[in-house]
Amino acid sequence: MNPPELIAQIPALRRYARALTGDAWAADDLVQDTLERACGKWRLWAVGTDLRAWLFTLMHNLHVSGVRQQLRRSAAFTAVDVDEAADELAAPDAAQDLALDLQRCLLQLPEEQRAVLLLVSLEDMSYEQVARITDTPIGTVMSRLSRARARLQALLDAPARGATSAPPSPHLKRLK
Repeated sequence: MNPPELIAQIPALRRYARALTGDAWAADDLVQDTLERACGKWRLWAVGTDLRAWLFTLMHNLHVSGVRQQLRRSAAFTAVDVDEAADELAAPDAAQDLALDLQRCLLQLPEEQRAVLLLVSLEDMSYEQVARITDTPIGTVMSRLSRARARLQALLDAPARGATSAPPSPHLKRLK
């Protein structure tokens, strides 16, 4: 493995990790884990094959393993629906302007659909490359991509919560 070749892949790995996790710290950890795994398993990479696809496969597998571990650990805890807690989690918008929140919508997609959508759209990978990375048939990749696009469009087109002007709370007074 040629170090400059590996280093050249880091921006794409960071971009994909950030989109996958939705968190800069978690994305940096995922990239670091991916690079550590790549350095530890460099003998498994066949010279002349697509280094980028191999690195993305490592990252994808690490991310899926991490998500599964989190699910096992949190099985004892009560799950909270993100949509139910959205009003509590949303930051107040001082200008009352409704902005598109693409990242929030992406994170609402199922993991399999989000991974395929990001690899095809963000990383400009072919269906064949995505199929190899996710270890799924090309038909499944195309199906997940289609469903992800449709779901993302529906999420983006949905009226934002709180878009209608709600009457002020009775215990709050408006100051001028």
